[in-house]
Amino acid sequence: MLKVGAPAPDFEGVDCGGQPVRLRDFRGRRVVLFFFPKAFTVGCTQEVRHFRDHQARIQELGAELIGVSVDNVAKQCAFAKQERIEFPLLGDSDRTLSELFGVLWPLLRLDRRVTFVIGPQGVVENVIQHEVRVSQHLEDVLETLQRHTGASALVQP
Repeated sequence: MLKVGAPAPDFEGVDCGGQPVRLRDFRGRRVVLFFFPKAFTVGCTQEVRHFRDHQARIQELGAELIGVSVDNVAKQCAFAKQERIEFPLLGDSDRTLSELFGVLWPLLRLDRRVTFVIGPQGVVENVIQHEVRVSQHLEDVLETLQRHTGASALVQP
């Protein structure tokens, strides 16, 4: 798994609108790249909803959201539609992105629940991993972004 201080590998995926999503296109802004095991499961749905409900706050703090799981693009798009997700959810059924970031469980071949905060120059600023406490990802992301901007990171209900 990538560590804090490592350069984040560039990648290219396709969002549900058929548009390319490339890490290099976000240079100059922070990116919150979160990996989750499977769309439509209880914990993953809860996690995605946390990010969805706080997307505006994350953007106010200067970052963009991208979610990834090993589901195929069609399943990710159905999940995004059901959950009214407005940020890119990328299907990684060939596990290319998951392997680049080192987040696959070895035997299961599913993503670990890991979030990377990537800085404006493409360097990993924080790595957050909580398999069970899914809401902790959002809280840790907001704290990380707050440290870099000096803004309040309080999570509003």
